[in-house]
Amino acid sequence: MKSDPTPDAIFGHGFADIIDSYDWDETIAMVENATIAMVDAVLAKAKANKKALTPEEFAVLISPAASARLEEMAMLSNLFTGERFGKTISLYIPLYVGNACTNKCVYCGFNHDNPFERTVLTMPQIEEECKAIRKMGPFENLLIVSGEYPSLCGVEYLENVLHTCRPYFHNLTIEVQPMRAADYERLTHSGLNGVVCFQETYHREAYKKYHPKGMKSHFDWRLNGYDRMGEAGVHKIGMGALLGLEDWRGDIVMMARHLRYLQKKYWRSRYSVNFPRMRPSESGFQPKSIISDRELAQVTFAFRIFDHDVDISYSTRESPEYRDNMIRLGVTSMSAGSKTDPGGYTSVPDSLEQFEVSDERSPREVERSIRAHGYDPVWKDWDSIFD
Repeated sequence: MKSDPTPDAIFGHGFADIIDSYDWDETIAMVENATIAMVDAVLAKAKANKKALTPEEFAVLISPAASARLEEMAMLSNLFTGERFGKTISLYIPLYVGNACTNKCVYCGFNHDNPFERTVLTMPQIEEECKAIRKMGPFENLLIVSGEYPSLCGVEYLENVLHTCRPYFHNLTIEVQPMRAADYERLTHSGLNGVVCFQETYHREAYKKYHPKGMKSHFDWRLNGYDRMGEAGVHKIGMGALLGLEDWRGDIVMMARHLRYLQKKYWRSRYSVNFPRMRPSESGFQPKSIISDRELAQVTFAFRIFDHDVDISYSTRESPEYRDNMIRLGVTSMSAGSKTDPGGYTSVPDSLEQFEVSDERSPREVERSIRAHGYDPVWKDWDSIFD
């Protein structure tokens, strides 16, 4: 008689083995108790040697005390971003291929119990979407997104999606359910360049409340997914926490710790971070905590000072005015012309969307705004020849 698999056999090893060594309440207290003298000391270190800060020093920079040094932080963020990325903003566009999902995330429009007709695009429909996107602008960076439904949008389906999209785009990234390392590696041989995954919240106990059913309810499986990406040799790994589920400062510090862990262990991969704020969805879920525009700017500046190399991305969740203001202050990539429903560009215009976008400008309008701020829009920033 076969025994049940052990948790290690199911979830593997990774950052989930480490995260519990960090106390959530102590992390929050560390941020809240930072003083202006501590902020000045961290900024002085950053200016003096320009070496990467520790996550604990990063925590000081997102503290309430650090808000008094926001202008100085903005200047440093601009300096370090310019030194590493120049005056460029990389542009990408998402392609939602399916909104069927087995999970019951309480905040998401794709919640399995949400009584809407679901859509999973066929390959001919995906090709039509690709053609429509190409007409919108010279995009080369495509983010392929689906709900988490492995039997419908599993590795074979995604392999076909990659093969369908590859003739139209040079850089393909996926945001789908976490997979095995072998599956990620398989997809890299089918044109996969990057993987984006949102941990949503690093608060282990609260995580279960927000994700009660489905494979996503397994905290360790999701958290160790980043390790599996690294083991598979994924070129670029994208990280993020959904700001508003729990105390955003706690989640951001945990993400900084997670990034440092991944950079040391999987140093061949590149990394990006995203700071999505809660937006209205079909679920009607309201965020537990609110991060203001000023605080989001502070997080962006702090993360750039913390790490000069990480790609900081802003999606169309943010307003046009806010995104324009952040062009010169640390952001290095933006989405444009986004539709968050499968087939939204041409084939299935009335399908269920995941969240409402705030920046509804066309890609060309975004491009003009970037140029007006003295920056160059980059439609293609990576190719296998550079690897």
